[in-house]
Amino acid sequence: MAERRVGIRGFLLEATDRARCVSCRGRDTDHRLPLSASTMVLGKVKSFTVSYDCLNDSNVPVFSSGDCVSGRVVIEVTGEIRVKSLKIHAKGFAKVRWTESRNAGSNTAYTQNYTEEVEYLNHKDILIGHERDDDNSEEGLTTIPSGRHEYAFSLELPQTPLATSFEGKHGSVRYWVKAELHRPWLLPMKTKKEFTVFEHIDINTPLLLSPQAGTKDKTLCCWFCTSGPISLSAKIERKGYTPGESIQIFAEIENCSSRMVVPKAAIYQTQTFYAKGKMKEVKQLVANLRGESLSSGKTETWSGKMLKIPPVSPSILDCSIIRVEYSLMVYVDIPGAINLSLNLPLVIGTIPLHSFGSRTSSVSSQCSMSWLGMGLPERPEAPPSYAEIATEEQRQSSLDVPAAREDLDGPLFAYIHEFRFQPPPLYSEIDPNPDHVSRTEERRLDACPSR
Repeated sequence: MAERRVGIRGFLLEATDRARCVSCRGRDTDHRLPLSASTMVLGKVKSFTVSYDCLNDSNVPVFSSGDCVSGRVVIEVTGEIRVKSLKIHAKGFAKVRWTESRNAGSNTAYTQNYTEEVEYLNHKDILIGHERDDDNSEEGLTTIPSGRHEYAFSLELPQTPLATSFEGKHGSVRYWVKAELHRPWLLPMKTKKEFTVFEHIDINTPLLLSPQAGTKDKTLCCWFCTSGPISLSAKIERKGYTPGESIQIFAEIENCSSRMVVPKAAIYQTQTFYAKGKMKEVKQLVANLRGESLSSGKTETWSGKMLKIPPVSPSILDCSIIRVEYSLMVYVDIPGAINLSLNLPLVIGTIPLHSFGSRTSSVSSQCSMSWLGMGLPERPEAPPSYAEIATEEQRQSSLDVPAAREDLDGPLFAYIHEFRFQPPPLYSEIDPNPDHVSRTEERRLDACPSR
């Protein structure tokens, strides 16, 4: 009996002695593998990671639809290794999963699983070597010398809308790049790193800049006794916000009941998951505030009470299996009764309010909130010049008033008709026609029946 080999190297050599070359086709031939193959079994990869080229100053990998995701696969080896291939696989998907227990009769129960998945990204690429890795042939191998090596990759995200990255109780939206290093006679080495995708929501749109308001009242009853009503009116200046902003809440609470009540406000996040025709909903408190207690006959007014939005995930409105929505609840906490509440919908976006959007929102809010005693801005801004919009022919044709509209003749119609295709006058703090304006104002006062 041959002398027993001792140590790790001896164990590896014994293992390679028993191996059979592929070309031998299973014949009982003692064919030793090359020494280089046996030493490769030890492996000399010190680190194997994926890194991204970030597009922002915060050095956080954040992308959106249509962006190019680029980065590097970093391999650090302490000695020379031979590699069959280095591959990357980029994937992005939304996934939903939850279970429910159901009864099927006496002493019988079973668990129903609900799962659904939507794919947004599936990209593969080969950085080293070839596609096939099912053999351990010594042919076509790439030698990587000792040291640190970087292999660049890039891929373009789809132009179609993507779901924003999200981690919820019953589902998630995830994006990642996985790298696989294949070597002969060894299991593949794998590493994975996620990146964040934001599907941008611009709050500078008419829908998201529109004010949100509501009014409710409630009458408390106790057997045959009825107390006075509790009324609540609330308003916010717009629907769209971004994390870090503060919501100005304008509200009026009147307590005509016999109980002590407390006005409050809270921001809620609602996660909704869909799978197999079923729905699962999770509601979470994001932020809240409390007003002063109101005794019977008292009234409280909030003239822009601030509630700050903490760092939260943006709204997800376009995913078919996951929705993330927000709302502001302004309510009156009534002891011993159901609360009186108003729900005002919110959209948490990613593109913050522009200066123009801020001015528009503020003006619209102040105009429509006269019941809270708010006024218009003291001085309007000068309008831009737009004389180039209409041609001379359009201006001339606008001077011919149609005969069918003679019944509409008057100061208001004449003003609209005259300036339909005319540029505005130059902005000035001094009225160039004070006498004309005075006469016009006198006619308006005389014609107003309420005066």
